[in-house]
This record gives sequence, C-alpha cells and structure tokens, in this order.
Amino acid sequence: MLNVEQFRYGTDNFAYIIYGEKQAMAIDGGAWKEILSFLKTNNLSLEFVTNTHSHYDHTSGNDHLLKATRARFLNSVALSDNHRIIIDAENVMVYRTPGHTDDSICFHAGDILITGDTLFNGTIGNCFSGNLKNFCLSIKRLMDLSDETIIYAGHDYIRDSLAFASHLEPDNKDIEIFRDSHNSNITIHSTMAEERRINPYLRFNEDAIINILKEKHLPHSTEWERWESLMSIE
Repeated sequence: MLNVEQFRYGTDNFAYIIYGEKQAMAIDGGAWKEILSFLKTNNLSLEFVTNTHSHYDHTSGNDHLLKATRARFLNSVALSDNHRIIIDAENVMVYRTPGHTDDSICFHAGDILITGDTLFNGTIGNCFSGNLKNFCLSIKRLMDLSDETIIYAGHDYIRDSLAFASHLEPDNKDIEIFRDSHNSNITIHSTMAEERRINPYLRFNEDAIINILKEKHLPHSTEWERWESLMSIE
C-alpha cells in the first residue's frame, strides 16, 4: 500500500510525495527542501520526479530534487495515458486529463488521486487550454472513480471554492458540513463522495444545477450545453 505526504509552498501551492517502505516519487516538488528532509527522515529513496503539468509554479523544484538525488525525471508531456509507474512494486497510474492545460495529468494510486490543477477541492481549474470539450471529458473520467478516492489538488483554493459553491447553491447543507468537518485539517483533501455533493462542476447533470442554469436563462438541454453554461458563470 502506498502513502502520500502533502507539502505547502508559495502562497497556496501543494507538492506531494507518493511513497512506500523504501521508494518514493515527487510530484510538483516546489517544496524541495521539505521533501528532501522528509526523504532523509524516513530513509526513502527518491526514484522519480514528475509534474501534473508544466506551469512553472509546479515545476520549480525539479532541478533541486534531481541534483540532490539519483531520481529519474518523468516529463509529464511524454507520459502516456494509463502508464504505470512502479513504487515498491505498487502501481501509480497516469491519467491524461487535458483541459487546464493540454499536458495536464493526474496520478492514481489506491485511493490516492493527485489532480494538479484539473480538479480542486470544491471546484476545478481554469481552462487555459481553451478546449472545454476535452476538459469535460477529463472531469467525467475522474467522476467515474470510486467515492473513497481521496483528492489531493495542486493548490489550496478551498475557501474561495466553497464560497462560490455556497453562492451558487445557498441551500446546499453539504457545503457547510464539509467546511466544518475540514476546518481544522492540516492536510487539505476531499473524497470523491464529498465532491459529488459540494462541487458544482461534478454535478452539471443534476436537477439542482440544471435549475440554476434555467434561472440564469442559460442553455441546458444537453450535457454539453450544461457544462458550457456552468463554465461561463462567474
């Protein structure tokens, strides 16, 4: 069974290590000093350094980690869909999830899902690629994962995302329940089950969101219209 450790750096960025008993991989390793300390304390060998996408705020720690270890760099652009990365004989699956950027990927190991800027806790990333259809397909793919899947995102946007969700659905009690239950957590995460209850971008086919689109006189007849309309709301 693999484990995950979350590291905060910058204003709101998160770096991660997925690790077993002896081996580890770093994802978006901007907190490189803290990562190296964690590796040393836990007697772990860093095998791979990689990223969820190529924006600099996620790649800034790569060179530091590679110089300080014997890790191999895995370029996110070159990793194929469903590629398997092996850590202590356990699989870490690569999912290509274009939308935020064309090269966006997620990493899935057991119940761990590292989502970068594709899926945040309570919201999703900006569509900087300009391809809303690809983004829709990527989100739908992640929605197929089990309720027990734990989402570890690339940034701590949880306060703003919950504020927007509450503004959109002021009567959604699950948003307040989630806020209260996670208010004292040091590690920022959510389960897919929680996201299905609070994240409007995972609920564009539900009556509650469709009714909001109707009230705003936005197109809502097809799944694509609902997705496009929801993405247009500010």
